[in-house]
Amino acid sequence: MLVQTVDFFTPVVDDPYLFGQIAAANALSDVYAMGARPVLALALAAFPTAALPPEVLEQILRGGADKVAEAGAVIGGGHSIDHDIPLYGLSVTGLASEAKITRNAGARPGDALVLTKPLGVGVTVSAGRADAIAKEGVASIFHRPLMPEAAMKEAFAVMAALNRPAAEAMQGFTIHAATDITGYGLLGHAYEMMDASGTTAEFQVSRIPLLSEARRLAARGVAPDGSRVNVRNLSPRVEREAGVTDDDFLLLCDAQTSGGLLVALPESEAERYVAECRKRGATSATVVGRVTEKRDKLLRVLK
Repeated sequence: MLVQTVDFFTPVVDDPYLFGQIAAANALSDVYAMGARPVLALALAAFPTAALPPEVLEQILRGGADKVAEAGAVIGGGHSIDHDIPLYGLSVTGLASEAKITRNAGARPGDALVLTKPLGVGVTVSAGRADAIAKEGVASIFHRPLMPEAAMKEAFAVMAALNRPAAEAMQGFTIHAATDITGYGLLGHAYEMMDASGTTAEFQVSRIPLLSEARRLAARGVAPDGSRVNVRNLSPRVEREAGVTDDDFLLLCDAQTSGGLLVALPESEAERYVAECRKRGATSATVVGRVTEKRDKLLRVLK
C-alpha cells in the first residue's frame, strides 16, 4: 500500500544544516506513524535569495538529504521558490502492507498508551530564542540566560531524531492506533485519536517523559504562543484531577516540533513494546496512560 504525506515550516534553529535535519525528521514522522517505510521524498523550499547567501540554502538541503538517507529513502527532486522567509520540508512517499497500516483511529478500552519521545520541545526552544535575542541587544546586560547549552543540545537531538525506531518496533505487536505528536501537543493529538476512536484517554503526569529543563521553564512562565493557544483550546475538553498544576497542563499541551509517536496497544503488550523501542534507540519510550470507555470528556489527566 502506498502512503503519502507533506510537511514544511520556518526555521526553529539558527543552524541551517540542523534545521534541514529537523524539518526532514518531522516530515518523515507522519509516514512512521502509519507504520510505513519511507522510500521517496521530494524537497520543498522557499528562500530569500536577496537576503541570505546561497550557501545557507545548500546547508538546509544537505541536512534534509542526510536525514532522508538515514531513513533509508532517497530524495528524487523537489521544488523551490524565492520568498521573503525560509521554508523547508518534504513530501514523503512510503510503503506498507495494507493489513499493517496504523491510523489515528482504533484505540480500544483497555489499551495502554505509549509515548516515544520526551515533551518540552516548545518551552525549551522558546527559552533558547529569548536567550539569543538578549545576546544581540542591550537586554543582555540584565538578562540571565534561561538555558544551559547542554539542554539546548538535548532538545536539538530529540527534534532531529527519526521516529524510525518506534515505527520498526511495532512489528510483531497488536497496534490499534498511532499518531505523531507535533503542534497540538500530546493532549491535542490524543484528543483527535480518542474522538476518532470513540474512547477516552487517561494520562498520568508522573509518567510523562520530559526534557531536562522543561519543568523549570514552565514554572517560570516560558512557553511559545502555540502552547498557550493549545492550553486555551483544550482546557474545557479535559478533566483534571486535583493536584494537576497549570505547569503540568502546559507541558502536556506544549507544541512539539518533530515529536514522538503516541501508540495505543493492548496493555499486556505495552511494556514489551517499550523495551523494543528502547532497544532500537527510542530511549525515552514510556507507558504514559491508558484508554477507557468514552466519558463526558475525552481526556483525563491524573497526578
